[in-house]
Amino acid sequence: MTPAQTTASVAAPGPAAAGPDGRGPEAGGPDTAARGRGTAGRWLLRAIAVGYVGALVLVPVAMIVVRAFAGGPGQFWDWITTPAAVSALRLSLLIVVITVPLNVLFGLALALTLARGRFRGRGLLAAAVDLPFAVSPVVVGTALILLWGASGWFGFVAGAGVPVLFGLPAMVLATVFVTLPFIVREVEPVLTATGAEAEQAAVLLGAGRWQTFRHITFPAIRWALTYGVVLTVARALGEFGAVMMVSSGIAGRTQTMTLLVDARYEAGAHEGAFAAATLLMIIAVVVLTVLTALTRRAATAGGGDETQEVKDR
Repeated sequence: MTPAQTTASVAAPGPAAAGPDGRGPEAGGPDTAARGRGTAGRWLLRAIAVGYVGALVLVPVAMIVVRAFAGGPGQFWDWITTPAAVSALRLSLLIVVITVPLNVLFGLALALTLARGRFRGRGLLAAAVDLPFAVSPVVVGTALILLWGASGWFGFVAGAGVPVLFGLPAMVLATVFVTLPFIVREVEPVLTATGAEAEQAAVLLGAGRWQTFRHITFPAIRWALTYGVVLTVARALGEFGAVMMVSSGIAGRTQTMTLLVDARYEAGAHEGAFAAATLLMIIAVVVLTVLTALTRRAATAGGGDETQEVKDR
């Protein structure tokens, strides 16, 4: 054997010695202990997250449902079918029906302006869109009173015989304000990501603005727009603070479902308040179910579009 071969045989590592249980040096070693600690840490984190959500959301919701059905399903039905409850539900749905088209119209306009426009003051406009997220709804209601009151900037409207405050118009204005960001913030990122190249190409080929929007822009944002509409519906149904400030709260006239819950609780009719709150939660669950289905369908549609694009290539 040459000196080089002798040196190589000495430097080459030999087979690792088996541990006491015959599974190699790793078994029961530091790596296994580290993996065990990592698994325990993950389970602990999950337990903390579930406990946190349960304590803040699940337990209170369960208590409300239990109290709502304490007198049985018959009494629950009686509470949610009183004339005041039916009127409140109709008014809440009417506000939603008015709010959603307004937010779709102005939300799309704002989203297109922010995504396609480059102008001075764009950042200020974007911050104004997010203002309802930062401002308390009670402050919003107070601002509407200052604007539309008899001594406000738009007080001449009431002076002309068109009542705004403490009626449906003011309630709609308050709801539109607090729900404005949802459609804008869902649609604008999609418009920014898709870019304006396809729209510009359509214009160069002779398409009008409406044709470009209908065939190019809308297909790209339809799922984001739908998502924003569902969020708007959920927020509008549950709005309380701003609506409370600009509503007279008269049962059968200007009392929404959230105001009905508050009025019943303040009057000592706790079971009735819990029944109305449970009805609102049922509607919210339906809205969330629709939202989840739309999200999955959007993901499936996106995957299908990508697959078709690969095939075309």
